[in-house]
Amino acid sequence: MTDSATTVGGRPSGGGRRLSWSWLGALPFFVYVGLFLLLPTLVVVFGAFVDPSGRPTTANLSALGEDFVVTSFKNSVLLSAESGIIGALLGAVVAYAIATGRPEGGLRRTFVAASGMLAQSGGVTLAFAFISTIGAEGFITVLLRGTGLDVSPTLLFGLSGLTIVYAYFQIPLMVLVFLPALDGIRPQWREATESLGGTSWHYWRHVAVPILTPPFLGALLLLFANAFSAYATAAALISQGSIIAPLQIRVALTSETIAGQENVGKAIALGMILVVGVVMALYTLLERRSARWLKK
Repeated sequence: MTDSATTVGGRPSGGGRRLSWSWLGALPFFVYVGLFLLLPTLVVVFGAFVDPSGRPTTANLSALGEDFVVTSFKNSVLLSAESGIIGALLGAVVAYAIATGRPEGGLRRTFVAASGMLAQSGGVTLAFAFISTIGAEGFITVLLRGTGLDVSPTLLFGLSGLTIVYAYFQIPLMVLVFLPALDGIRPQWREATESLGGTSWHYWRHVAVPILTPPFLGALLLLFANAFSAYATAAALISQGSIIAPLQIRVALTSETIAGQENVGKAIALGMILVVGVVMALYTLLERRSARWLKK
């Protein structure tokens, strides 16, 4: 008699299937996503619809219509748009300069490595660096004051100051995100344009710009979401007042004058999640469109 399962090349070709354990390699990723993304999101969503005693309510959502909350959301959108546009434009220029250099050159590797480090350099450290440089008693402020040019000490602690500080990590992030799209532009496309009698203007107008527009807009949306959700840098710079939505959440969670507002903070966080969700959905659509060009 023969076994019910024959073998082909040493592997079973029939009978029961063997259980694959290859999914175990992705288990740490799923655990990480579950603990630090899905679970906090569920806590925020659940908390936004219950009162301090745990009973269902929609009263927390009414805070989203308060003037100070609406103003903070408007300021967050303005800050994110301004820093995103500045970061996208300047970052695209830097990325283009890197892309036109030697692909394996040391200068390119240095700039890419520096961009990766600077894109993650937010928080208290970045806030302290700007305070010690252009703050009320910062090095550059004192130097300019000695020449007779007095800089407003409050410049750094408003929306304009946050825009400048946020641009510090938005520009290198744009370099990292937009550089692959520039690398996907093939020299043969420019040569084909020139062989047909086209100029550099025709190449950029009819070839490069249409191809680069989706990844550029996608990167701009990513920068918007990055600035919209940033907290630590703004919290370190602005200790008084809550001019943007993340700082409004801080007030709701830590206020000593108005107790029991934790779930109101979760309602504000839910509003931020919805905004970021819409932005990232648009980003995904643009990335899918640009990926078709990069694969060709």
